Amino acid sequence: MDLPVMPPVKPMLAKSVSTIPPGMQYEAKWDGFRAIVHRDGDEVVIGSRTGKPLTRYFPELVTAVRDNLPPRCVIDGEIVVPYEGRLDFDRLGERIHPADSRVRLLAERTPAGLIAFDILAVNDDSLLTTPQSDRREVLEAALADASAPVHLAPATTDQALARQWFERYEGAGLDGVVAKPLDLPYRPDARVMYKIKHERTADCVVAGYRVHKSGPVVGSLLLGLYDTGGVLQHVGVCAAFPMKRRAELAEELEPLRTGFAEHPWAAWADAAAHESARLPGTQNRWSGKKDQSWVPLRPERVCEVAYDHMEGDRFRHTTQFRRWRPDRAPSGCTYGQLEEVVRYDLAEVLSGG
Repeated sequence: MDLPVMPPVKPMLAKSVSTIPPGMQYEAKWDGFRAIVHRDGDEVVIGSRTGKPLTRYFPELVTAVRDNLPPRCVIDGEIVVPYEGRLDFDRLGERIHPADSRVRLLAERTPAGLIAFDILAVNDDSLLTTPQSDRREVLEAALADASAPVHLAPATTDQALARQWFERYEGAGLDGVVAKPLDLPYRPDARVMYKIKHERTADCVVAGYRVHKSGPVVGSLLLGLYDTGGVLQHVGVCAAFPMKRRAELAEELEPLRTGFAEHPWAAWADAAAHESARLPGTQNRWSGKKDQSWVPLRPERVCEVAYDHMEGDRFRHTTQFRRWRPDRAPSGCTYGQLEEVVRYDLAEVLSGG
């Protein structure tokens, strides 16, 4: 491979803001695996956000890249798995599997797509110093004849339309909106774009915590919600506490410590139990050798957390602690309090609505 921009490349990143800024290029924020795709003839390298190779996990995309991208180019985009008209992150995650036979089976059953939203090089030209608006023109020309499963990400400079996308597209499994300054060069691994994500709040039962890697203080709180059968399901965690607050939380929660035998998630170490209930995870392909053990607490305290959206029956990302809710009974912390997002057809999103 001999390209003007060679792998590995870390993608340009975005920082969170609360509102959509004016005077920029706007795109939907896709919920998938960020990827930098290098193609030089038949050679294709797909790199992750951290620069690690993803090529072997998406053989169908290697073929699609050869069929749809210019012979020599570097593309920034998102790998997604569409399923029943929306993006499905759980099915996407299943693709990171050590067995090649399993990967190829899933490539047939739930094929991935590539949504391209930036271009770093084409032919012998590096575009890293080229302004965003000009790169967009090059990208549109490069993908003018592309077809599924390779898609050109819709983009606009109309702030009002971007607001509509933000309000409507979540139902297709999207995260929010990304705003890019029109004169912005491509800056790998720098947070120079802006992302606007949905934020909602929910009252959750605190049923345990993981110990922080630095010592005997709280690393993250384990959150639960009751389902319609009255079973407390593990729905995610909240973290990102200052170190002083971590120590304070350990003291506050000490009176609630209990044994696993008395806890609703007593079966967490049994892999088979995870098939019928949401339990704190054991070792898996994402955690590697990371310690997944946790401290059980009597499920008596309720906290309010901020979250962006759900993936199935759990929080898609780490939530943010807002406050304790001593006025709420744990039994009232159910899935029923969560806002139901109106479904939206992914095909309309890809066409720009």
